[in-house]
Amino acid sequence: MEEDYIKLIFGLKLKQIRTDKNLSLFGLSKLSGLSKSYLNEIENGKKYPKPDKIAILSEKLDVPYDQMVSLKLDKNLAPIGDLLRSKILKEIPLELFGIKESNLIDIVANAPAKVNAFISTIIKIAQNYNFSRESFFLASVRSFQEANNNYFEHLEQSALKFAKAYHIDLNHKITSAELEEILVEEYGYIIEVNELSKYEALGNLRSMFVPKTKTLLLANEIDEAQRTFIYAKELAYNFLEIEERLYTFPWIKFETFDQVLNNFYASYFAGALIIPSAKIISQLNEIFEKETFDANLFLHAIDSFNASPESFYQRLTNILPRTFNLQNLFFLRFTHKAESNKFYLKKELHLSHQHSPHANETNEHYCRRWVSINLLETISKSKKEHEFDFQISNYENDGTRYLVISSATKDPFKNNHYRSISVGLMLNKQLQRRLVFLEDPTIKNQNVGVTCERCAIENCSVRQVPATILEKVARDKKIGKIVEELNTKFLNSIL
Repeated sequence: MEEDYIKLIFGLKLKQIRTDKNLSLFGLSKLSGLSKSYLNEIENGKKYPKPDKIAILSEKLDVPYDQMVSLKLDKNLAPIGDLLRSKILKEIPLELFGIKESNLIDIVANAPAKVNAFISTIIKIAQNYNFSRESFFLASVRSFQEANNNYFEHLEQSALKFAKAYHIDLNHKITSAELEEILVEEYGYIIEVNELSKYEALGNLRSMFVPKTKTLLLANEIDEAQRTFIYAKELAYNFLEIEERLYTFPWIKFETFDQVLNNFYASYFAGALIIPSAKIISQLNEIFEKETFDANLFLHAIDSFNASPESFYQRLTNILPRTFNLQNLFFLRFTHKAESNKFYLKKELHLSHQHSPHANETNEHYCRRWVSINLLETISKSKKEHEFDFQISNYENDGTRYLVISSATKDPFKNNHYRSISVGLMLNKQLQRRLVFLEDPTIKNQNVGVTCERCAIENCSVRQVPATILEKVARDKKIGKIVEELNTKFLNSIL
């Protein structure tokens, strides 16, 4: 990329100088004696001229030689230079998205002004929403998941190979004890369960791995399901021979995009091992074929694995698109502190397209009619370990409907904090063919919005603030209509 970068920068500068002097490529060719095709390759970042050729261009264009070869760009092209110099393009494996570095070079070289304007816009948006490098990497991984319908066959097969190699019976609930034995005996791990809890400042840190001594530190507060998941992730790093990895769970910081991507791979492997596809597919078939939605059967399916409800819901996002061809779905995780009025969307995944219930960075109020929000309010008052509910949500503004299944649990690391996880399935013909119970008239139907500020539902008893954004849209529409009428009126008077 360094050599390509130097070629591209020189080409961009030459093209800018030429156009500033109102010279065509043909004109510069006549002026310098260099062929038009050769100059075109220089400007497109394909070739870097030899010193004698640079000297000719410097003389004929009346630009100092040092300025010609400098990698510094003027303010009009500086954002492009910053992007090309940054580590982002080097760290993200562009081939994951079917992009070659040479393609980027061509795009930038062919339309530098437009690319520059686009980059500047993205940078301003990122600054406005405090969009960090970490956020960019996480968004890239999420896009990678969505592009693959969140299903990765090689990881599914790796989990099956691992289970076979270590004689793990996937028909029975996997325990942390059997995974710990493999970590210790096969990979030489030392497990330490008392150290992390000595440091209050570590907060919700659940585990930390010290690579030099192969020591895995665990927080005392983690339950059996969390311990099993952490062990499964560690086994993934070893079995998949991943070296570029994160060492804490949850992560504190990361240095490269590969660390973020590999963290996702390890988590996926852990989910595929703990919640094997054959078993969950069988359970889902049984649930889907009933004429009514059997909540107890669904909850039994969750309890049949040594996994948290969140891991189970995450696994649904792998299985439903691939096995049942239900690709129009979303996954959401909210957090909430008891007796507060704040609900935070901490994690989201949208397959096929961006569904209505998406993250909002403008401090708007999420719809209190969502089952995921209702459950958080319920569990914060009931103090139960697990609250469950489901409903059909009607987004009248979009004309879409979703079957939303949701669970809420207590946060074991924060007092009076709770989280809800939800999977929403768009109601369409494919879903109706797969889910017999959708015809059940007892399923609760609820008209919902996205945020109160954008919601047109009248007389809503749980509305937090007026529909200010919709009101503004209505005002602007009314003004536009009056302006149009005035234009027509005075145009007719002239005629």
